[in-house]
Formats: sequence, C-alpha cells, structure tokens
Amino acid sequence: MIAFWIAAAVLSAAAAMLMLARGARAAAGPAEDPALAVHRRQLSEIDELAERGLIPEDERKAARAEAGRRLLSAAEHQEIQQGSGGRRVALAVAAATPIVALGLYLLVGHPGWPDQPFARRVGEWRHTDPSQLDPSRMAAVLTQIAAERPRDPEPLKNLALAYMASNDMSHAIEALRKALALSPARADLWSQLGEAFVMQADGEVDEDARAAFAEAVRLDPRSQGARYFLGRADIQDGRVAEGLAAWKALLGELPAGDPRGQALSAEIAGVESSGGLKPVQPEQPDDMQATIRGMVDGLAARLAANPDDPDGWVRLVRAYAVLGETEKRDAALAKARVLYKGKPQVLKALDQATEVPK
Repeated sequence: MIAFWIAAAVLSAAAAMLMLARGARAAAGPAEDPALAVHRRQLSEIDELAERGLIPEDERKAARAEAGRRLLSAAEHQEIQQGSGGRRVALAVAAATPIVALGLYLLVGHPGWPDQPFARRVGEWRHTDPSQLDPSRMAAVLTQIAAERPRDPEPLKNLALAYMASNDMSHAIEALRKALALSPARADLWSQLGEAFVMQADGEVDEDARAAFAEAVRLDPRSQGARYFLGRADIQDGRVAEGLAAWKALLGELPAGDPRGQALSAEIAGVESSGGLKPVQPEQPDDMQATIRGMVDGLAARLAANPDDPDGWVRLVRAYAVLGETEKRDAALAKARVLYKGKPQVLKALDQATEVPK
C-alpha cells in the first residue's frame, strides 16, 4: 500500500509538472506563423502607397480592411492550433495517471492483504524471546507493558534501559522520571537517571547527573555506580584528591577478580600519572543484556504474583535458557510443570522452551 501511494504521488507530480511546463511554453509563445508577417507587411505597403498618392483613399480603406481581416483570421487559427494541442497533451497525461498508478499497484501491491495494526505486531513481539528483539521493538513492548501496569515502576525502568541501548537519552530520562514519581525512594532508579544524564552530556557529569547520584547515595550509601560517578565529578572539577580517595574506597569494596576493579584501577593509575581525567563515554548496556535482564526479572516477579499465565512461564523458561542460567531455568520449569501437569500442550511447549535457539 505504501509503494502504491508513493508511485501515485510521483506520477501525479510528474503530470502536474508537465502541464505547467506546457502552459508556460504556450504563454511564452512559439515562433510566429509566417502568414502573420505577410499580412502585417501588406498593411504597411497599403499605407505606404496611400501616402505616396498611388491609390485613392476609398480604395486604401477597402484594401486595409481586407488585409486586417486576413491578419485576424490567421492569428485566431494559430491560437486554436496551439491551445488544442496543449489541451490534448494535458488531458492525455491526466487520464493516464490513475491508469498507470492502478497498474503499478496491482503489479507490486497487495490489495487483498488485511491491515497490520501496530498493536498486533507489538503483541507478537511480546511472545518473542527478548534476545531476538532490537532496542526499538523492545521499547515498543515495554511501553505497552508500562501502560498496562501504570503503578509499577519496573517496566519504566526497563523501558529506560531499552532507550539507553538505542542512544535515545531524552526518552530514557522521561521514563525514569515517571518511574521515580511512582517510587521516589529507589536508589537504583536515581543512579540510572544519573547515568542517562551523563550519556546525554557525552560523558560529562553535569549538575543534573550530580544531583541524581547524590540522591542515590543518600538513599543507599553503598550505591557503587553513583559513588563512582560522584568521584569522577570531583576529578572533573579539579578536586583530584577527593575524587581519587572516593575511587580507592570503592575499589577496596569490590571483590578480588572483579573486572570492574581492574578497570577502576587502570583509571586511578591514569589520573595519578597525568593529573587529569580523560573524557570517557559511559558504556551502554552490552548487546542489550541489561535490558533483557530487566525484562526477565520483571516477568519472573509478575509470575510469582500471578502464576496463572502459561505463555508467561514458557517465555520465562526460554529466556533463562537463552541467558544460560540453567538453575533458574530448571526451577521455573519445575514450578510450571506442577501448575500445568494436566495440560499436555503447555508441558510440550515448556520442554521445547528449554532448548536454546540455534
């Protein structure tokens, strides 16, 4: 259908341009008919002969009237020919336009196909493995879930992660503000909001980000992400000693072998050697894992509260299988088998969900 309308629009525009061009040429006028010049020359010769006294006045008037009549007749004949030719071309193009458009539609369109509402496609995406969705489709799914659960901040948090993964910081911040309006005492939401501000500012910890991180630490003094960025803000503003002290304290709390500790040690060494902080773009969720994790955790929480959802259990088992979390997969599978032991179709779908897609 879209291709049809595009083709129709192009053809209509081409027809309009052709008619306008034809009209412009007609207005400008082509080369004059030689007959008109002959009649004008005759009029001039009659006047010249009369001035020289070679023909009497009554004959001059009669000859001039006849020559003028012939001149007007020739001029009208040329206008009719020009106008009728232009109209014929314009009418032919105008008549051909819908015919050609219809032919193109029947050739490349699908007039028998029903409409595909966006809501139906979102419903299909909701039954798809989260790992198979790109950020825009995942955001559409989470937007629908958030609308269905207007008092639950978790879908909004996951929606913000999807927007962050697609580098849409303005919508991520909007979703997080809505989540915080529902749960203003959640430190993780404040910390995530601060990270969205940092990403929006190309790695700089601005005033909005600083305020969000400070609130996260006030609510949870152990908030590691917020403490890291507050230390970074100190170094960024020239308070290098204070920022390094905060980073070293955070480093001491990380378990041995933690890859975050290795990265933080490298940053500390870089600041100590150079005396300044290199601009670093905050990392986005790798391969949507953070968003997928949020969706899976939200699905598990919903099933714990409302377990009567066979499709939900199938999606949960499949998601754990894709993530490689076999213990959680087996636990969810065992619960679902107990709930639906009398429904062989559901049990078959659960068994199929344990297989990781190739």
